[in-house]
Amino acid sequence: MIRILIADDEPMIRAGVRAVLTADPRIAVVAEAADGHEAVRLVQRHRPDVAVLDIRMPGTDGITAAAEIRRTVPATGVVMLTTFGEDDYILRALGEGATGFLVKSGDPEELQAGVRAVADGAAYLSPKVAARVVAHLAADGAGARAGRRSAARARVDALTPRERDVLGLLGGGLSNGRIARRLHLAEGTVKAHVSSILARLGVDNRAAAAVVAHEAGAVPVPSEGRAPSQERASCEEG
Repeated sequence: MIRILIADDEPMIRAGVRAVLTADPRIAVVAEAADGHEAVRLVQRHRPDVAVLDIRMPGTDGITAAAEIRRTVPATGVVMLTTFGEDDYILRALGEGATGFLVKSGDPEELQAGVRAVADGAAYLSPKVAARVVAHLAADGAGARAGRRSAARARVDALTPRERDVLGLLGGGLSNGRIARRLHLAEGTVKAHVSSILARLGVDNRAAAAVVAHEAGAVPVPSEGRAPSQERASCEEG
């Protein structure tokens, strides 16, 4: 059972997120908070597997709460819920250790998949969030965009072939265990590859590495005719 905390200042949003998550029998919501300060307090009390935080809340926002949760209860993964127009907040949250990013208007199945992935130790960026982050980083124009894409590809090309395989699957939201099964490797070997990838890319966490993977075009494209959620499920099962 995956134990979840939900934090959002809007009661109707909290109710909707709870309904979506608890439709999965493997997920239980153990606490709800109306702001970031309360979220931190309840995470410290309940020690959930994942905290699902609205990125913007009055008082203590989701980014500040995420940083404090990662500092005091590092075993709790953090998923940020965002709306369009909050790209600066997403970039800040990346730096504070959040490992999952989902849009509130996304598919309910994606919310469930993202929470399961983060609970399993993976980084998860919804395709919409990944695309927005990459676009935001390249907002200075076509030349800057091409330069960043070229730089990201150069960083990825400097990895070993196996590290590139691991990075692509990491960017697709797979945990170490699922990457290991997909590539027929020991999970400890995948963990070592991930540590090397973070060091060689010069990033601090899996979510930031996933952004580089998306920017470089290193994330595998879902098979033709299959929805991303179907491809993701297939990858996780394989």
